[in-house]
Amino acid sequence: MSKTRVVVSLGHRAILGNTTLQQWDTVRETAKVLADLVEEDNQLIITHSNGPQISMIHKAMTELRRIYPDYTPAPMCVCSAMSQGYVGYDIQNSLRAELLNRGIAKPVSTMLSQVTVDPYDDAFYEPNKKIGRYMTAEEADREREKGNYVTEIPDHGYQRIIAAPKPIDIVELPAIRTLVEADQIVIACGGGGIPVIEQKHALKGASAVIEKDTIAGKLATDLHADVLLIITSVPNVYRNYGAENQEALSHMTIAQARQLIVEKTFSAGHMLPKIEAAITYISKNPGAKTIITDLEHAVDALKGRAGTVITE
Repeated sequence: MSKTRVVVSLGHRAILGNTTLQQWDTVRETAKVLADLVEEDNQLIITHSNGPQISMIHKAMTELRRIYPDYTPAPMCVCSAMSQGYVGYDIQNSLRAELLNRGIAKPVSTMLSQVTVDPYDDAFYEPNKKIGRYMTAEEADREREKGNYVTEIPDHGYQRIIAAPKPIDIVELPAIRTLVEADQIVIACGGGGIPVIEQKHALKGASAVIEKDTIAGKLATDLHADVLLIITSVPNVYRNYGAENQEALSHMTIAQARQLIVEKTFSAGHMLPKIEAAITYISKNPGAKTIITDLEHAVDALKGRAGTVITE
């Protein structure tokens, strides 16, 4: 019997850490759930968010440049690569140790992943992703002079904002697929992947980020995964989320999901990207399904006992 191929998309809460030790502790707990999924005979491909981590790295590199003017500030593509390595390192080592504790010897690898984007994507003209430290008005003016976008944050000052373009291709997909076909656990496209623009034979880093859920859906599509498992902070998708009459949805079709989007049921900053990723993935992989739940219910959700399932 063939294994169920599952792309697991880990949200902020599954890897949260404002310090290196806090992240390590969080990821060790997450690794226990991932190991449970492996023991249930699932083949895992793991991707993850990187919001707190890339912001921390960007702030650190910016401050280094401010204190030591001879240092070159790190562009967003480099910060993205650093965050992929940082988070991937913790996940792969924690998961490897957890599996070995259970008598399972299975390689776990982190693949630094680049994702091509269109330089003419509308997102570059309407950036909306906040990044980095708060700035004074004078510092914000200097950012604008360099061609960067900034926005005012009430009671805090100003903050840089960057684009979130749509992904085109995952550059390292052949290598990821090779590891998957060898039944290895792969951690890839962390934080949405490193956004790059193709220039002849070269790849140039873009000042942008890619939605984690969007790239999770694409990774699942390209690998012909059976399931896209999106781990978030709530056990279900809800209608009227946060209201007294909120209703947990146990199942929906992609047609019903599209209608709920029209009705503006899902918030743009939380559930909407997950639903859109599910629709795109299932539309291109007939028979596949997306499950949205929290970490605590992940194992039961794959058995059909929890979470929200989205199908054709």
